[in-house]
Amino acid sequence: MFSVVHINSIGTILIISTKLKDLSCYLFILLVTTYPIQMNKSLTLQNFKRYQFSKLPTVTKSSSMEDRTANIIAGASIINLIVLIIVSRIIFHLTEPFFLFLGASIAAIFAVIGFYFIRRHNNTRRRRMETIIASEGKELRIEYSFLRKVAGLPTKFRIKELEEATDNWKSLIGKGGSATVFKGILNDGTAVAVKRIQHGEERGEKEFRSEIAAIASVQHVNLVRLIGYCVQSNNLHFLVYDFISNGCLSNWIFAPPPSAVICGGPGGCLSWKQRLSVAVDVAKALAYLHHDCRSKVLHLDVKPENILLDGHYNAIVSDFGISKLMKRDDSRIVTSMRGTRGYIAPEWLLGIGISEKSDVFSYGIVLLELIGGRRSVKAIDVDGDGNKIKRRYEYFPKIVTEKLREGKLMEVVDQRLLDLDPDEIDETEVKKLVHVALWCIQHTSRRRPSMVEVVKWLEGRAAVEEPPETKMMVVDLLSIAKAAEQGEDGGWQNRNKRKKPGVVARVASHLNGCLPIGPNSPSTSGSKSYTYSMSVLSPR
Repeated sequence: MFSVVHINSIGTILIISTKLKDLSCYLFILLVTTYPIQMNKSLTLQNFKRYQFSKLPTVTKSSSMEDRTANIIAGASIINLIVLIIVSRIIFHLTEPFFLFLGASIAAIFAVIGFYFIRRHNNTRRRRMETIIASEGKELRIEYSFLRKVAGLPTKFRIKELEEATDNWKSLIGKGGSATVFKGILNDGTAVAVKRIQHGEERGEKEFRSEIAAIASVQHVNLVRLIGYCVQSNNLHFLVYDFISNGCLSNWIFAPPPSAVICGGPGGCLSWKQRLSVAVDVAKALAYLHHDCRSKVLHLDVKPENILLDGHYNAIVSDFGISKLMKRDDSRIVTSMRGTRGYIAPEWLLGIGISEKSDVFSYGIVLLELIGGRRSVKAIDVDGDGNKIKRRYEYFPKIVTEKLREGKLMEVVDQRLLDLDPDEIDETEVKKLVHVALWCIQHTSRRRPSMVEVVKWLEGRAAVEEPPETKMMVVDLLSIAKAAEQGEDGGWQNRNKRKKPGVVARVASHLNGCLPIGPNSPSTSGSKSYTYSMSVLSPR
């Protein structure tokens, strides 16, 4: 008689009883799994005989793979053990102690085998779960990277990544007062412009990152996209922008002197239609920064070098928003002189505070340069007495004002455009652009229009009136320079003896930087900056 008790679908207790002639043998085998065995009653060696059945138990079906595997192993073990006992008893006439020892040994062997298979199953399952988790993690990283691009969040690059992208800073495409721009290729093939900025004052990474986040939230078709940044401990910061293929506007409206070094990219001469389009694009970008952002942004360095042209000659304004936060309620802020000499508004020189109208002034200067294809300040060397060469300075806005009064506006248009196709240029359009520009450069900031009004004027949605004549501080500065060269003061000290010393110092500083050294010098452009591309963010 063979008897088996199946206690649990997970843990199994086998009781085998055999009785041949006068010898009876009870064998207890316990197959241990990783799951606990739950029993409703305790089993002892004294009550084994009570659990005798005439047949093997039917394997209970289980919904889990583990239960089915355990039942199959248990059934196979029982059958093999029964066959082994019968054969050994009949052939070798073995005694009862031997069977007890054999049963215990076989039970241990099967326990080890069962433990091995269960552990292997668990390891396989764990590896499968790790693979799934790793795959899900990779998908999450890809999705997060995609969401960062969609949201426009900047990436923090390591300096090694930027060095590899720029081939160790070999491809120089631009240089400013405190920054250098290099072309690079990221690992994903994206062409970028990496700007390396050396700050003169200590600047914390937390403050810099907060400003970067604010800039990255500014999204406009005519504003360059900030891809990422990098901060070094030696006060060296890096900004990573989209690479704009056609370079800066100055390459396309000014005839560069032979010895001048222009910013990177191709160059040429924009048509009149293209210049009108650039004027509208830049005006829209500034209007967005001033009025449509969650945080009002003052550019503070509007100039042709900071206006880029893409492959279709659309204008892209760059270098905005890297400065400090200011309260939205402040209509003006007084700060150290920033921006580029020749484009700085009078209120900055006078130290009376700046606002978005300071950008309007700079835009007016750029608009006049678009029309005339020349810098606002130009130095001309003329023959003097004997062998002495005298220098004469021309201020283009003053010339435009005089030509407007005389009715000879076509004389201020870029001569290259007139030579190329004079019929393309409409004098009415020239007059409208001149009126807009002269409104923008009014000496008093409150008389200047907003950039929203400028856009309406340029697009023809509102009529623009003829602006009043205005004071031009640069004309006074030029007269001072002329008097200084002649050993005179031109009466300037007497006229300005009541001004504060700080104002005089700022005007003198602007004079020293704005006036060019020579007709072919790169500084003739008046594009040297006090600081590079600094702007102001003001929360609404």
